[in-house]
Amino acid sequence: MKNIAVIGTGYVGLVTGTCFAETGNNVTCVDIDANKVERMKGGEVPIYEPHLDVLFERNIKQERLKFTTELAPAIEDAEIIFLALPTPPGEDGSADLSYVLGVAKDLGKIIKEFKVIVDKSTVPVGTADQVSAAIREETDIPFAVVSNPEFLREGFAVDDFMNPDRVVIGTEDEKAKTIMNELYQPFIRDGHPLIFMDEKSAELTKYAANSFLATKITFMNEVANFCEIVGADVDRVREGMGADTRIGHRFLYPGIGFGGSCFPKDVSALMKSGNDHNFNFSIIDAVLNVNNQQRIKLLDKVLDHFGDIEGKKFALWGLAFKPDTDDIREAPALYLVDELTKRGATITAFDPEAIDNVKNVIGDKIEYAKNQYEVLDGADALLIATEWSVFKNPDFNEIKSRLKSPIIFDGRNIFNLNDIREKGVFYSSIGRQTIIPKV
Repeated sequence: MKNIAVIGTGYVGLVTGTCFAETGNNVTCVDIDANKVERMKGGEVPIYEPHLDVLFERNIKQERLKFTTELAPAIEDAEIIFLALPTPPGEDGSADLSYVLGVAKDLGKIIKEFKVIVDKSTVPVGTADQVSAAIREETDIPFAVVSNPEFLREGFAVDDFMNPDRVVIGTEDEKAKTIMNELYQPFIRDGHPLIFMDEKSAELTKYAANSFLATKITFMNEVANFCEIVGADVDRVREGMGADTRIGHRFLYPGIGFGGSCFPKDVSALMKSGNDHNFNFSIIDAVLNVNNQQRIKLLDKVLDHFGDIEGKKFALWGLAFKPDTDDIREAPALYLVDELTKRGATITAFDPEAIDNVKNVIGDKIEYAKNQYEVLDGADALLIATEWSVFKNPDFNEIKSRLKSPIIFDGRNIFNLNDIREKGVFYSSIGRQTIIPKV
């Protein structure tokens, strides 16, 4: 059992703190938002993440998980301090380290004994050195700064944390190695590797991993776009590629681009980091350019079909950047909404979890429905932007009866082409044949 402080209760911080508490540690989470802290003390989980609520409530009741706005009391007894602070992208794509370095200076002013200070936020190469320097300016007390990047998938974050593919620890401090090794033992007993390396290599590992996955997605999207030109079926191509064990099936599903809190930010940050060192990540540059176009791929299909869409009404299924989350950061759906409304179209949308977040960002720019069928009423077509399970087996008779015409543009390829042929709808997806109903 260890005493742990987690600074920041965003997505990463909250999952990290809760999961460490679940393995018997005493965890205090710190956040400057007093209202949020009070809600969490009362058992309210401020984000939507499957299975997190169960662990969250259990560990609060067992007093292993606590929340405060006060930094000094939280770290007083903590052997390990995790920095899970936001690193938002700047206009040039660089990661903003002001929150991380600001807290580092605060820690330097108040630590009174050796602490292991862990960068859990996704940060550029060299951040551990900057954090060390910021702390060292304020104190002569010994400490160690460790890089411990997270590899959590939204929608699967609890399972990813509790059953990691690997745990990466960046430190060359022997005392910190021992402490971190003890901390992570409950998570690696099934044989998952605990990989020690230097701090800079650990920092780069996170950016390299996410950029590679983003590249894999983007490559498949380009293949899908070419399939439409030459008449190939991307499902068959994906099946043939994925059977190669060197490639694998994961991240080969084409769609309307990647979004979320990690891939867009991390790919841009790696590109900027390269530029800062006079190195051009030409592949990463291409990934960003292709993804920007892919996010509005459905717009091209809509315009090809309708031409002028001023005054048209569209139903939209899905607002979150992926299913099983309420996260709308860099969500392709929002880019699509922006482009459609610019051209005079109106939109009514439904998402199982993300509607409130969208309202907070764009307000009444679009209308919102209570369920997936209400959204269809009087619409000229249905657009699908997120592959929620609830959308995958709909009542097609209900869809046809509510739409003006049975037209579906699917940005996530959630329907099987053989099945959709019998449904009597116009169906356009990504990298596959367009299905035109028989008259």
